[in-house]
Amino acid sequence: MSLRVIFMGTPDFSVPTLRAIADAGHEVVAVYSQPPRAAGRRGLELTPSPVQREAERLGIEVRTPLSLKGEAEQAAFAGLKADVAVVVAYGLLLPKAILEGTRLGCYNGHASLLPRWRGAAPIQRAIMAGDTETGMMVMRMEEGLDTGPVARLEKVAIGPDMTAGELHDRLMAMGASLMVEALAELEAGRLETVPQASEGVTYAKKIDKAETRIDWTLPATAVDNNIRGLSPFPGAWCEFEIGGRTERLKVLRSQRSAGQGEPGTVLDDRLEIACGEAAVRLVEVQRAGGKPVTADEFLRGAKIEEGMKLS
Repeated sequence: MSLRVIFMGTPDFSVPTLRAIADAGHEVVAVYSQPPRAAGRRGLELTPSPVQREAERLGIEVRTPLSLKGEAEQAAFAGLKADVAVVVAYGLLLPKAILEGTRLGCYNGHASLLPRWRGAAPIQRAIMAGDTETGMMVMRMEEGLDTGPVARLEKVAIGPDMTAGELHDRLMAMGASLMVEALAELEAGRLETVPQASEGVTYAKKIDKAETRIDWTLPATAVDNNIRGLSPFPGAWCEFEIGGRTERLKVLRSQRSAGQGEPGTVLDDRLEIACGEAAVRLVEVQRAGGKPVTADEFLRGAKIEEGMKLS
């Protein structure tokens, strides 16, 4: 036997779960994803989401409504007569009619240890906050934001040099396996859930552009956490002077160091930068319009000397 599944997701993070559900033999009756977005240099080309592309490769019907609040969309959802809906980084809040539109409810794959980091950016926020542990959860969805009871949980350590991109990829694979396990238990009528704790609730709000500019007056620990938490996207950045012009530099990796100086000052010829407390050494950077390079490669083409200031 197999379940009739509606899958709802949009970015790369969701794709392995969709693929794993199909590979497990479940019938994915439809995929919901965010509408194609403008892309290309002039923004004239509409690009489908990674989930839409994967669904089309698998021969699954794709629906891309702008909203699920209308009666017509809700009726169309219920008309699929699915057993369950699986939601992974879909991007729309689900109204009650959608949450109740399948026989067994909606289950969400969420990349945190709930109730810590409910919301849109749990991977980035965990690293930026200096957390040493996070995880992947499968929960039964309710009307509240990530408030539902938890059915599956797996923890993962956040290493001192781990970036958001690396954590994203690890949790992405983990989430696919957990969801397939949960669906197997659900199909057998054995899936149990545990309510979330009422204490320790935090919210992972979307990353604001203003947060991406490096604040050298912060302690080195906070600067390094922000760099790792924003790498590779959207990327923490600063500015430097070269050839009489100001250029933006995205910082993708850094290491904490013991140097001291006025915040933002270059302390040596290997990109050690003073912070409000201690310093960081830039390890991997990216110039505007360029590709990621090591600090050594960057310094071959940019004269950054001791005593210069990064804004």
